[in-house]
Amino acid sequence: MTIEHADIAIVGAGPAGLSAARIAAQSGARVVLIDDNPRPGGQIWRQGPTLAPAAQLRRWLDETRAQPNLVVMNATKVGAAPGDKALLLEREGAPLTLRYSKLILATGARERLLPFEGWTLPGVTGAGGLQALVKGGLPVRGERIVVAGSGPLLLAVADTARRHGADVRAVIEQAPLGRVAKFVASLAWTPGKLAQAVALGVACYRTESVVVKAHGATRVEAVTIRTRGLDTTIAADRIACGYGLVPNALLALALGCAIDAADGADGAIRVDATQRTSLDDIFAAGECTGIGGMELASVEGALAAHAALALPADARLIRERERDRWRAFAGRVARAFELGAAARAMPPADTVLCRCEDVTLGEVARHADWRDAKLHTRCGMGPCQGRVCGEAASVWFGWPRASVRPPFAPVRIDTLIAARAAAGPPDA
Repeated sequence: MTIEHADIAIVGAGPAGLSAARIAAQSGARVVLIDDNPRPGGQIWRQGPTLAPAAQLRRWLDETRAQPNLVVMNATKVGAAPGDKALLLEREGAPLTLRYSKLILATGARERLLPFEGWTLPGVTGAGGLQALVKGGLPVRGERIVVAGSGPLLLAVADTARRHGADVRAVIEQAPLGRVAKFVASLAWTPGKLAQAVALGVACYRTESVVVKAHGATRVEAVTIRTRGLDTTIAADRIACGYGLVPNALLALALGCAIDAADGADGAIRVDATQRTSLDDIFAAGECTGIGGMELASVEGALAAHAALALPADARLIRERERDRWRAFAGRVARAFELGAAARAMPPADTVLCRCEDVTLGEVARHADWRDAKLHTRCGMGPCQGRVCGEAASVWFGWPRASVRPPFAPVRIDTLIAARAAAGPPDA
């Protein structure tokens, strides 16, 4: 099996990972940037057949593509962590061990999906999921689309769909009008964000509303929306529903990094002022340390690289002030779009909770905790490994989020065999 070495390994090629990679590569260190997407950019700067790279991504490509000490591994999965300072990767279907001196986690976030009646019908996706599909070439021209859930992402998704010819029938926000209005007023502190909000604004924006049911025989045909207890049904060909983002901290958990998992915490990787985790040689940046947007992710990535390279403190001061400003913005977003009672309300007991294993909410609710539910129903034991149903169970039942064990992503059986070989024989 091939073995690679890196001074600094970076997992994730979104804004945080790209920012860290640029600074680390410019220092002369050998840098390996790993991402499971076919092209760098992450969700924010996702490229596709009809999408040229965003201006920020294009600048990064121009600045770094000639760096011989930067190795970019696209379409590469992290399957396991077989030993100290080692990652088992799967690249082009083949196993690869990467050994590193320092590791920067920029693993981003995943969407929070809260199941509702009919959510397993074809045509229902996450909000961010629809955006990724459209950027990847999914045709939506002429389709009637309802975007629902919570947070500023909904407007961006609606705008993407509309620019590709979709008929966006409604944008359904669970937060009340007062909180949304207060948040919009606060954008005066960040004029760039205010301009974005104005550009993305839509006439069909409804607050204090949630999707409660998708209707259809073989795919989505209509959707029922509940607004302050009153239900209305509108025709739709597609529903994109996501209740914000959740830090993607699974790899950090597997490596032993401390996670903020107290009541009310979002399961983010715990970092200090330099973006160092609880483990000395592992740093983290971007949405995996808390949801904050691409500006915050970029500056955190830069700070993580500075710390990993042990650069002088004065090189970080301006970026630290910038980070504090964007963290304040992230706090305003979190307060404005905190999930309310309507969003947290459980659907009927016969609603499928775990679509991988076809387990209903009622079956899971009979058990005392997540582990017990898994043992008796196989909930969370399918391909997504509880990333969807485990998060919903955390919201509805207050259960701790799902634990993680290898493989961290679906990989080939020979990759798993390689992981066992890389780990060495078990202790006697």
